[in-house]
Amino acid sequence: MSVNVPRLVIAAPSSGSGKTTVATGLMAAFAERGLAVSPHKAGPDYIDPGYHALATGRPGRNLDAFMCGPELVAPLFAHGSAGCDLAVVEGVMGLYDGAAGRGELASTAQVAKLLRAPVVLVVDASSQSRSVAALVHGFASFDPLVRLGGVILNKVGSDRHEVMLREALEEAGMPVLGVLRRAPQVATPSRHLGLVPVAERRTDALASVAALAEQVRAGCDLEALMALARTAPALECEPWSPGAALAEEAGDTAVGPLDGRPVVAVAGGAAFTFSYAEHAELLTAAGARVVTFDPLRDEALPDGTAGLVIGGGFPEVYAPELSANEPLRKAVAAFAEAGGPVAAECAGLLYLARSLDGKPMCGVLDADARMSERLTLGYREAVAVSDSALAAAGTRLRGHEFHRTVIEPGAGSAPAWGFTHPERRVEGFVRDGVHASYLHTHWAARPSVARRFAEAAARHR
Repeated sequence: MSVNVPRLVIAAPSSGSGKTTVATGLMAAFAERGLAVSPHKAGPDYIDPGYHALATGRPGRNLDAFMCGPELVAPLFAHGSAGCDLAVVEGVMGLYDGAAGRGELASTAQVAKLLRAPVVLVVDASSQSRSVAALVHGFASFDPLVRLGGVILNKVGSDRHEVMLREALEEAGMPVLGVLRRAPQVATPSRHLGLVPVAERRTDALASVAALAEQVRAGCDLEALMALARTAPALECEPWSPGAALAEEAGDTAVGPLDGRPVVAVAGGAAFTFSYAEHAELLTAAGARVVTFDPLRDEALPDGTAGLVIGGGFPEVYAPELSANEPLRKAVAAFAEAGGPVAAECAGLLYLARSLDGKPMCGVLDADARMSERLTLGYREAVAVSDSALAAAGTRLRGHEFHRTVIEPGAGSAPAWGFTHPERRVEGFVRDGVHASYLHTHWAARPSVARRFAEAAARHR
């Protein structure tokens, strides 16, 4: 099948250059023109897609070649961008930075090549003039299969500074598609794991996105950027489909209907903002009915809850409020004690612990969690150690860790995962229906985990 969505990849020489500013501003500016804009993020990050969704009114979707495999990048893109007038993909780190020790794997450059998309390089020009040409030339020539279509100059100090930068890039034959001046008033607040999620500051986030759109409209040539996006050739791939993915992985194994539609409750709200859109889509395709609840506000699980998914987020920021909601903590503990299937990742792991920074949590796990000075960050290759509602022992998945907390002990008597790369250790907890771990996974890489979990929910109901 041919996929003909115009598309751009927004990259940079390094983190902190302004990719999120430019990508989010472009998404909002084009959406304000009445275009259906499909937002994407290279890599595993959950927070930027929240701002992308706010800018476009569509789910922000991740394209991660490590977790899902390079072969799924184009199909997942086609799924998310179906029916859209334009797709904007925000890169990760520097253009050529990927999984440590794996060459280009999971880099923005690899995603751009897999999507056959032109790249716009966002350059922090605050401390250079003519040298910008040498920098851009190096990025343009490093990999001839990466098509660098132009540059957006960020943090330009003055009219004279802009003239010098434009002259240098004209000599290098590289189009300047935008110039953004220093504008601290549209800066987005951040903390220990990146930007503050949209769910925690929705009103202010709306104002930030509007300001970014105005800055991009004023400083960027939107017509030239759209023209560049239209030069992307057709992608020959079949769009990813949750139902088709479940059937394909099942192979010769019959995938029959579930008994009714068991309710799978998914934690949301300000404390649990990390979730990939494909997870809910897979659960729905597997026969479940997905209902969101907010552990900060709701004092009971949704009616008929037969499965519980508690993903990532910032429970450490909301530990007092989560602890104060004793009725819900008791409901979660009772559900787990009754053998209900629970899938918890990172923030969910902390919420199920006995305590977090001294505040009582659900007490499902005989473990205590606390904030740490050490950042744990990186891709992991993992194998399920114990049978659980989420995965059979021996199931292999790739995922990532991203946290500044520790839990003691780090693994139960039946661990969730054994990591095989980059280090060998066991991690997480499996007990009755509970699977709890720090590891973030993308279920599109292994759709059977969604089906297995939905089936466990149907049995529990």
